[in-house]
Amino acid sequence: MTNSKIKKCRWLLAAALTMTAVAAGGCNYRLGDLHRKDVRTIAVPTWTRGRDVFRREVEIRLTEAIIKQIQNHTQFRLANTSAADTKLTGSIERISQQVLSINTDTGSVREMEVIFTVSFIWTDLRKGKVLKEKENFLASGRHIEPTPFREDFFEGSEDVINEVAKRIVEQLEEGW
Repeated sequence: MTNSKIKKCRWLLAAALTMTAVAAGGCNYRLGDLHRKDVRTIAVPTWTRGRDVFRREVEIRLTEAIIKQIQNHTQFRLANTSAADTKLTGSIERISQQVLSINTDTGSVREMEVIFTVSFIWTDLRKGKVLKEKENFLASGRHIEPTPFREDFFEGSEDVINEVAKRIVEQLEEGW
């Protein structure tokens, strides 16, 4: 084998290994590269509930989930409103549920889809400019009803809340 063929084989092998590593580790990438470079800090005050949302403390749980998503998937640092570059405020406007499957033996609900309708504003506090605003933004997830698995709404909605938080933080990405 000639020297140029060996180099070509090494290059192809390196490219294949790189592609394999990217495919295998693709779920662990950080979204930080997709977010604004001019924003370093973000404040996330506790979100509010609309007057028709009767789930206790769901706004606190969603705020905590948004904060975790920001910490884990962006380069933004959390800060108090007085020291932050930007602020993300929002409200849970509605929570609705839809039956996805029924236990044919008992006739009871087996699986539900929970749909959150939220509105939020991401504001640049330095310039007083709105960076992103969404009204009636929908995000959903599924949870299993109590029978036969004994999972109540509070426990079952945790995955839904995390999915909603993920979708909200994705909205902070820079436009292409």
